[in-house]
Amino acid sequence: MSTPTIETPLAMAQVAELLNVPINTLRYWRHVGAGPRSFKVGKHVRYDRADVVAWLDEQRIATRTGGAA
Repeated sequence: MSTPTIETPLAMAQVAELLNVPINTLRYWRHVGAGPRSFKVGKHVRYDRADVVAWLDEQRIATRTGGAA
């Protein structure tokens, strides 16, 4: 029987680097509810990689311009 694996959640700095935005932008997005889904572990904000990728895909679809669909 295989043991399920748990993916380590990403820290704000990792998500900021992944999205190429300042950490303060992530803080603002979290404050206004506009960024990727996040959660807290104690006092630390964390992100599931799948949530960040899903949010990024949503942004890509919602803001796509030009070219054929």
